[in-house]
Amino acid sequence: MKLKERIHYFMNDQKLKHKLYIIIFESDTPSGKLFDVVLIGCILASVLLVIIESLKGLPSYLTTPFVVMEYLFTAFFTFEYLTRIYCSPRPKKYIFSFFGIVDLLATLPLYIGLIFPGARYLLIIRAFRLIRVFRVFKLFNFLNEGERLLTALRESSKKIAVFFLFVVILVTSIGTLMYMIEGTLPNSQFNNIPNSIYWAIVTMTTVGYGDITPVTGLGKFLSACVMLIGYTIIAVPTGIVSASMMKDYKRRRDKECPNCHRSGHEDNAQFCKYCGHDLNPTSENEDKENVQ
Repeated sequence: MKLKERIHYFMNDQKLKHKLYIIIFESDTPSGKLFDVVLIGCILASVLLVIIESLKGLPSYLTTPFVVMEYLFTAFFTFEYLTRIYCSPRPKKYIFSFFGIVDLLATLPLYIGLIFPGARYLLIIRAFRLIRVFRVFKLFNFLNEGERLLTALRESSKKIAVFFLFVVILVTSIGTLMYMIEGTLPNSQFNNIPNSIYWAIVTMTTVGYGDITPVTGLGKFLSACVMLIGYTIIAVPTGIVSASMMKDYKRRRDKECPNCHRSGHEDNAQFCKYCGHDLNPTSENEDKENVQ
């Protein structure tokens, strides 16, 4: 058999693709769970390796083993990424999915580091692949909760943007006012408006570095007012997102069954409590495809 024919046979070997698919994409089988556990172990080890390597004063004899281990881990992750593309029923869908992009980013830094040495520390991106642990331990409900939070943030984005613009205007005004109060003093820390705005941001967010402080009575009074305003402002975005999440919860609760058209289901209900019909007949398959 010619080499070209062997390559063609290998690329179209559906039996091999199915076996690899079960091992790599499924976690319900012993081999699938073992693969995911080994993968997560390699991710943890590679991330820990990058963190240790960044420490100063490491013995010189560790340099070569660390470099060899980095290349081995990168080779393993590259092989795993290419294998996922090979056995995936929809390669393009996997490549452009969240996990596909993260898998690709986990392999690129070392190759980029051959040209730009400092870029190899981007290997820490591999930590994002630990999200796969949710699949191993069947904790995708946590991912669903995260998806609801992201939905609430998207729905609240315009209100948060307006609020953020208001805060920017407020700290600019307060910073300018503090500059007018303290800026005329000799050796004042408020010697320009940008420094004063920086002080207003640090004070309003209740961070309080203390590197810039007012000395006049009026300046201290304004500082106290900004601190009190900061406590009230911090709660506003939380309230906006919480209201959006409650709205989403109410929408899910009032969702009608496509079969009996009755509502009043639990927040995370998958089936109608009245007739037993699937409330999300297509969502489960879509979620599975997105994960893959």
